[in-house]
Amino acid sequence: MAIGAPRRRRSATWVTAYLFLVPGLLLFLAFRVYPLLEGLRLSFTNARLGRTAYAYVGLANYGRLLEDSRFHVSLWNTVFYTVASTLPILAIPLFLAVALNRGRLRTLLRGAFFFPFTLSVVTVGLTWLWLLDPVVGPFNYYAKAAGLPARSWLADPNLAMWAIIGTTVWWVTGYYLVIYLAGLQDIPRELYEAAALDGAGAWRSFWRITLPLLRPVLLFVVVTHIIGSFQLFGLVFVVTGGGPGDATRTVVQHLYETAFQNFFHFGSASAMAWILFLVILVFSVLQFRLMRGHTEY
Repeated sequence: MAIGAPRRRRSATWVTAYLFLVPGLLLFLAFRVYPLLEGLRLSFTNARLGRTAYAYVGLANYGRLLEDSRFHVSLWNTVFYTVASTLPILAIPLFLAVALNRGRLRTLLRGAFFFPFTLSVVTVGLTWLWLLDPVVGPFNYYAKAAGLPARSWLADPNLAMWAIIGTTVWWVTGYYLVIYLAGLQDIPRELYEAAALDGAGAWRSFWRITLPLLRPVLLFVVVTHIIGSFQLFGLVFVVTGGGPGDATRTVVQHLYETAFQNFFHFGSASAMAWILFLVILVFSVLQFRLMRGHTEY
């Protein structure tokens, strides 16, 4: 009896824990797992709005994407956005984090830099629509005051994507700044003191101490940003609508328009969604392997 009582208590504890988990698990199954599996099923059909019955077409939807030029353009735009925005996302928040890691005003400045990230995507998009407006926008106003030519930032195919990238960097810098600051706080100050005694300057300490010890944080930022970049939709939808032409069209926007605007081809859109899911899954696995390899090292 003395041995059986603790076992029964542990068993009751596990049952209680799972009972608390059941509501969340049911919601997860209903709104995450089921839509995911239903999307996979639809990707093998010719499902379309208004079509009461649809047939299975195998891999036809996936094969059709190989011939879809707009899908190719949207995929290239997404990859370009991801690559071009990664270096600023790495460098700018890191520079600010190192600068704000000490100082009397660091708490106030952290809040100021983090504030844009608290804004909704619609607020950010409308704000930058005004800032980049070719007629009344402050950017062109100050450019003219400095003797520089005014530009149609969002109407020029060569500038529109860079405007989206700049807006993104402004928006998320505060978020990654906080992550970098957390990583910097975990670095023992004794390492910098020992380096200073050995004659190492600030730059050498940064390369020899800060960057190596921030490696897990850097990996997290890179992979998280890449995963988020492949899901870019809201900012483009609000600011440019994918234009001019298809200059800023992303995979998610093309998927959205295929499913809910012009064509209502749910089968093709589901195939796009699963390709995007596999891309994101690859980067998620990559992050796990890199972080685990660093921990083992």
